[in-house]
Amino acid sequence: MKKLLSVCIIALGLTSSFGQFNQFPNPNKGDLAGGMGLTWIDGQPYYALHFTPEVSFSKIGVGLDLNLEFSSSGKLRTENFNETSDYLSIIRYVRYGQKKDPVYLKAGALDYYTLGHGSIMYQYNNSPSFDSRTIGLVADLDFDKFGFESIYSSFAQAGILGIRGYVRPLQYTTAASIPIIGNLEVGATFAGDFNKNAGKVLNAQTGNIDDKGSVKITGLDLGLPLFNFSMAKASLYFDYVKIMNFGTGASSGIILGLNGLGIFNASAKLERRWNNDQYMPAYFNSLYEIERFPAGGLSKANSLEYMKAAENGYYGELGLSALGTFNVIGSLQKFDNQSSGILHMTAEVNPSGLSFIARAGYDKVFLDGADVFKLNDRSYFFTELGYKPYSYLIVSMVYQWTYTPVRNSDKEIIGYKPQKKIEPRISFVYPFNM
Repeated sequence: MKKLLSVCIIALGLTSSFGQFNQFPNPNKGDLAGGMGLTWIDGQPYYALHFTPEVSFSKIGVGLDLNLEFSSSGKLRTENFNETSDYLSIIRYVRYGQKKDPVYLKAGALDYYTLGHGSIMYQYNNSPSFDSRTIGLVADLDFDKFGFESIYSSFAQAGILGIRGYVRPLQYTTAASIPIIGNLEVGATFAGDFNKNAGKVLNAQTGNIDDKGSVKITGLDLGLPLFNFSMAKASLYFDYVKIMNFGTGASSGIILGLNGLGIFNASAKLERRWNNDQYMPAYFNSLYEIERFPAGGLSKANSLEYMKAAENGYYGELGLSALGTFNVIGSLQKFDNQSSGILHMTAEVNPSGLSFIARAGYDKVFLDGADVFKLNDRSYFFTELGYKPYSYLIVSMVYQWTYTPVRNSDKEIIGYKPQKKIEPRISFVYPFNM
């Protein structure tokens, strides 16, 4: 059971992304960024070239992401260019606004997207591997009294469609001005994975693989903002979720945010989860695209057959930022009746006036003594240590324990496997004003 869960819920608590820190350039600013290095991928050397500029015009933003890797004989590594979408995804994103704005639109790579409070979709990433990039679309509109959030994960093939509509019913009445209660929010969510591999499960009686088709999930939620000031905000929420043909679950929690006038910022989330049989929270998470192919042709849905109500638990998340220089995010999911948990941590130190930079990210499921720092199929790890001889130039060493797709003879992705990358790198990041 432990082995099965380690494969199937590897990312329930993952929120890894350094893009969480300063996700986009400020309005009318940009970053001209790129680099080159010598990278070892699973022990084989490649020369790597990167070009990743970003620019923001008022609320409109564009980011590029070109990555070329050449073998020692000068041959281009083609894993990055297997599909038409790989070429199109050189345009990493085009966006209007940002998440939580009245209007937010984004096409391209969808990094760490959350529907509602995250009980169905939390920090979902449609391109978890650079070797398998996907173009999707998000559209969020808030009309003050009502609105919706939506996502479509891939234009190249059938994938995830999700939409959450919500209404603030008391805003239509004389109770709209009542503190706290007047901003009560009621929401309903539908999300489904329509990929052909989404519903392949093992029939325990016959031993054959049955295809249950698309995985569909519905949910209802309540949100109650306690206060929303310029320096502090807090809200309570309750979610109820049903995974069609499987189980149900519920969660309740509080979200806090502090803004210390740009000097010190903090955010926190504490959630209690009640998980019935054949249910798991945040089914569409940051590594769902990898979890869709856990083992032996089975899908992530197969793990729902083994989920038990005894696996209720807690989820906690804490983020801190100081002076725009030090950033750290950590989260832990803990089950009631298990000694192990699911851990995520990222940190970044990038002082503008000093000549060094350090970044690291680590994710692990089933923490267990000496196994905590062992990299395996239950791990993700990233680190970069660098020196800045000039403010716009970084000389660094990068190490990644990540994933790469496994393809069949028709170049279709049938799974993922761990991949180790080591790269001494020279990068430039030149900020500019429009």
